[in-house]
Amino acid sequence: MQSDPTYPAHWEADVVLSDGATAHVRPIQPGDAELLVDFYSRVSDESKYFRFFAPYPRLSERDVDRFTRVDHDQRVALIMTVGDAMIAVARYDRITTGEAEVSFLVEDGHQGRGVATILLEHLAQAARERGVYRFVADVLPDNRKMIGVFAEAGYSVDDRFEDGVVHVEFEILPTDHSLRVMTAREHRAEARSIERLLTPGSVAVVGASRTAGKAGQELIRNIQAGGTGDGFSGAIYAVHPEASSVCGVPAYPSVRDIPGDVDLAVLAVPARAVNEVVSDCAAKGVHALVVVAEGFAERGDEEGRERQAELVRAARANGMRVVGPNCLGIVNTDPAYRLNASLAGVLPPPGRVGLFAQSGALGTAILGDAAARGLGLSTFVSAGNRADVSGNDLLQYWRDDPATEVVLLYLESLGNPRKFSRISRRVAEVKPVVVVKSGRTTQSVPLGHAVRPIGVPQAALDAMFQQSGVIQVETVSEMLDAGQVLAYQPPPAGGRVGVVGNSSALCLLANDAVVAAGLDLGREPVDLGSAASAEAYAEALADLRDDPGVDSLLVLFAPAVESSSTEDVARVLAGVSASGAKPIVTTFLGSRGVPEAMRSLDEQGVPQRGSVPSYPSVEEAVRALTHATWHARWQRRRHGQVPELANVRSNAARERAERFLGGGASVELTHAQVTELVAEYGIDLLPMAPARTLDEAIAAMERFGTEVVLKATAMHLRHRPDLADVWRNIDTEGELRDAWETMSQTLANPAEAAFVVQPMAPGGVPVGVWAREDAMFGPVLSFGVSGLATELLDDRAYRIPPLTDVDAAEMVRAVKAAPLLFGYRGGMMVDVTAVEDLLHRVSRMSDDLPELELLELDPVLVGEQGLSVVNATARLARPALRSDWYARRL
Repeated sequence: MQSDPTYPAHWEADVVLSDGATAHVRPIQPGDAELLVDFYSRVSDESKYFRFFAPYPRLSERDVDRFTRVDHDQRVALIMTVGDAMIAVARYDRITTGEAEVSFLVEDGHQGRGVATILLEHLAQAARERGVYRFVADVLPDNRKMIGVFAEAGYSVDDRFEDGVVHVEFEILPTDHSLRVMTAREHRAEARSIERLLTPGSVAVVGASRTAGKAGQELIRNIQAGGTGDGFSGAIYAVHPEASSVCGVPAYPSVRDIPGDVDLAVLAVPARAVNEVVSDCAAKGVHALVVVAEGFAERGDEEGRERQAELVRAARANGMRVVGPNCLGIVNTDPAYRLNASLAGVLPPPGRVGLFAQSGALGTAILGDAAARGLGLSTFVSAGNRADVSGNDLLQYWRDDPATEVVLLYLESLGNPRKFSRISRRVAEVKPVVVVKSGRTTQSVPLGHAVRPIGVPQAALDAMFQQSGVIQVETVSEMLDAGQVLAYQPPPAGGRVGVVGNSSALCLLANDAVVAAGLDLGREPVDLGSAASAEAYAEALADLRDDPGVDSLLVLFAPAVESSSTEDVARVLAGVSASGAKPIVTTFLGSRGVPEAMRSLDEQGVPQRGSVPSYPSVEEAVRALTHATWHARWQRRRHGQVPELANVRSNAARERAERFLGGGASVELTHAQVTELVAEYGIDLLPMAPARTLDEAIAAMERFGTEVVLKATAMHLRHRPDLADVWRNIDTEGELRDAWETMSQTLANPAEAAFVVQPMAPGGVPVGVWAREDAMFGPVLSFGVSGLATELLDDRAYRIPPLTDVDAAEMVRAVKAAPLLFGYRGGMMVDVTAVEDLLHRVSRMSDDLPELELLELDPVLVGEQGLSVVNATARLARPALRSDWYARRL
């Protein structure tokens, strides 16, 4: 659209308003003159008066030219559009180097939708990029809405009444409070957008067919049936170019011709016709689209990708969210809706599990497996190519959805891992989240998913899930196994398991499985013998239920010729489970799911808590119980706080980074530059002097005035197994000459080896701290004991900033070599608190500076008191827009 080379295209964003509808934010351009005039004509006189402090009925040509021609630096203006119409504009004009005056104007019909708050976030982000860190504004006292926007933004606002106006000033640097405000608004808006999708009052099937077996007819019939046999509760319409009805549903030539409102449109038309249908839906005021049609980016060609991008652009620009394309559809089992807008022929019963699947084909199999188990669902979304609606959106909705107690996610890609980490942690605090991530070994991305492959190691991805409280499993079957116990049984109070069964072989297997899973046997397994009666089970289970040394129960039942009937034993298990005291899992007849005899049903016949899940094998039952135990522990534990750090100067660090980068795309920092940059975060580097000649080495030793080391810093010579790259404890010129001559002969000439001289650091255990900026993840932190073992065995712990105090403490203790820090075999007990403080400082630095492409602090010598950062390298690069920035965007 734009031809101006200074146009900041990365400021463009699709956003979700407070009512769940979408809009588009972008910088203003000279070509928007007519758009601005039309917008201004729709604004009320009162709003114009609030903006200009005087009657201002129309804009002159000079006004229009001045308002639309900006330099995107000293003068910045962002507009918000819905469809082809501008609905708001926000601007700032720089007053001084770091300060700018801001103003807003929102069309009256769109006020109250969170428009101004979103524009403020994006304007503040643009300002920070341009070196502006303070906003000022004059507001009329009667303009309470705008005063409220500033006051509720989360910044520390200073306002005073002066000369008839309210003068407002505030710093726009992100704060913990402003980020909390932003994320709370984001949560409400995105949850509302999914609520609009899943709770429509009317549905139109576009591409409805009169031919049996066609997708257009299957959709109509599934919506009519509703998945429960009662049918969708709202109005159903069909769109067909010729028919007056399809499957008894009234049909119309286009969405525009439907007489009633349409909340949800399900598109089963050929891909080439989708964009025309989207235009019709936009004109009709449709809230959301489910696109089951294929022929988009999953084709793998440019035409398909462009078609998919245009679908999303057109839908979001007109206030609509999109599920798909190339998807299975959506389901809501709530009796108030009974919506099955999907191609799934078999659905699980209603229940308390929310399920998200990116694959349409696999989604059918997952639904079939869940139905066979009797695992009930609250809602289901198949995202297909996941062009718009994603797992993050569903997490926002499910967090507060009272109908959903457990969340299951099948993910083929992560479009925004940083946001996923943040949202999933908030969800996991109140309900379990179980994830199976395909492509773990290759990190490949399916065709159709418009995301880049993840560049971080698999261990970093695993750490992100664990850090967020997400239960990560290996297979879809394991995901459903975990879902069964989480949905129907109470959380275990601990890891002690009581085992009872009627087979000594099964009891032995259970014993081994419990210990191998990291759980404990609360007491020896109770073997009732093959002829065990239902009464014997009842007595043993009552004893285990009342035993304070047992937290959960594993019941094994294999049929025997002379044993009680399976129905009698099932009733015993159901009765014990109904007490709700402790979770029960079982291998009942080797069945998988929730056997009917052990289901606790509500008045609608829906399985409820107290239903007893069964697994074909002891190992699968223990594995599911282990997942439930891990999550219960995670929920109970303290998650910590991000600490306040002394001697941190983020603004100065940003200025240094910009200065070091200069006009280049990337730069390797010198040791002096690294020293200056990390010092802004309270990190001191041990001094280092280059020694290109022996005379330079001697001069450096004299300058340091203490024992020194001579070492080679060339990358190919560092960390040699024979330690020939470093000569320690040099305190005379003669020793330095010997070291110089020996190392020059052993390694390489001094220039190639990049010799340096450093003061001798106090002794300690060497560790390393690394930070890198990933295009998908943003900053990723890793830690390990320094040396070849760490490199060869990849013994590193990973976390995603910002780190809480608990995160940092766990990170230090997560590596296999951690005992070396805690006096292993009489070794030194090091200052772990200093290590954790260093991790927090690097975490803050990498979080603050997206320009920090790579930082290595290695080695860091940790002593009994304090530590010394012996060596550090860093690389800066022009940052891409982080996927989870300080302004809301889709």
